[in-house]
Formats: sequence, C-alpha cells, structure tokens
Amino acid sequence: MRKTGWAVSSGIGSASVKEIHQSDSGPAPQQRQDEGAMPGKRPIGVRAVKAGLRTAVALCLATTLVHAVLVFLHVAPSNPVSKRYSAQVNGWVYPLFEQNWKLFAPDPDSFNRKILARTAHTDSEGSVQVTPWFDLAAVDHSAVDHNVFPSHTSQNLLRRAWTSYVETHGGSDTARSERAVMLQTYLRNIAADRVAAHNDGGTFDFIQLRVVTLPVAAPGTAAGNRPPAPTEDRLLPWWKVTSHGK
Repeated sequence: MRKTGWAVSSGIGSASVKEIHQSDSGPAPQQRQDEGAMPGKRPIGVRAVKAGLRTAVALCLATTLVHAVLVFLHVAPSNPVSKRYSAQVNGWVYPLFEQNWKLFAPDPDSFNRKILARTAHTDSEGSVQVTPWFDLAAVDHSAVDHNVFPSHTSQNLLRRAWTSYVETHGGSDTARSERAVMLQTYLRNIAADRVAAHNDGGTFDFIQLRVVTLPVAAPGTAAGNRPPAPTEDRLLPWWKVTSHGK
C-alpha cells in the first residue's frame, strides 16, 4: 500500500512538473504570430493624417489671427501702423469684410432702387445682339419676401455693392482710385453672375447697368394711385466681362 501510494503521488508530481515546464516554455505558436503581427509604431497613413490635421489647424489659427489683426487696424483710430500698412489692410477688408457702425446708428434706406441689367454679344457675322433689361433687385426682393430667414446675400450683396460704388464714384462712372476700381469690378462681377444664372445658357461679353431710384411711398397710399416719379434714372456705361454662357 505504501508503494502504491508513493507511486501514485509520484506520478501526479511528475505530471505537474511536465505541465509547469510546458507553460514556462512560452506561449503557443499562434500567440507568437499574433504578437509579431502588431507593429511597434503606428501605420504611416495614420501619422500622415494626423500631421495634415495639425497643419490645417495651424493654418486656420494663423488665418484667424491675421484676419483679427487686419480688421482691428481697419476699425481702430488712425495710427502709424495702420497708415503704413493701409494698402494691405484695405486689400483684405474690402469689399467682403467691410465694417460699419450702423448697428448703433441705423440709417435705413429712404429710397427703393431698381437695379436693371442687360447684356450684349457679338455673333460670328459681326452683328451685336442686345438683351432686354433684367431686374436684378426684383430677384432679391422675391427671395426676401415671405421668407422667415432670408439670406444675407439676397438682402445686402447687390444693394451694398451699389452704395459702395456710389460712395467711391459719385456722379461719375470713372474710377479715380484703386478702391473705386475694385468696387467697380465687384459690382460688375455680381451683375454678370446674376444674369448668367438666369440667362438659360445665353452668351454675352458685355453688360450694362441701369439704376432707377424711387422714393418710398407714404404710409396709407392707395394701391391705385399713380406711382411716384423716379428721383434718378442712371445709366452706366457698357462694361467688358469674361464671356459667359455657351
């Protein structure tokens, strides 16, 4: 009995030793293969995406900082820095980031303006084809009327382009400063793009604007009354534009 008990216990001990030796020898081949497949570093694609993201964020922050500084120099009182870099400041601010203080001293328009446009195109035979007048302001008015959230573009883009043109040109259509040239180009491009969007593919190489200014009717005026006479009917010269249409 003693021999048998010793033999059994010896057998168990041997089996335990074998199991321990087997577990100490290392992980299974499949585990080693999985660990070897995991790289020590991140893939190149992930690093490239993160580097590109950091660059984009840095560019956005730099652009925001430059924009804030230039707008500050524009609205700040005249100083040596704003005078020295006035060309760069004006080139950045006008016409898209123009600042004014009408929020605190509103000056609503006391006139209604019709901004009309027509185009001209010279065909292959040399004859000039001129289109009828197209009311650009009416398109904006229709987009604003009965719209709870009208876009800033429909409300102000064309209107502010015209008022800025008048401020820099006065009663003459000759640009006498760099800003006047810029605002003339700005107004011309807006009108050309608006006409091209409603022209159904018609081709044109020249554009002309006509601005009719009407006084605002008095409150309570009957609809059947005679419409007020225009206070100004201004015809601008023909402007050459980049060929539009097909």
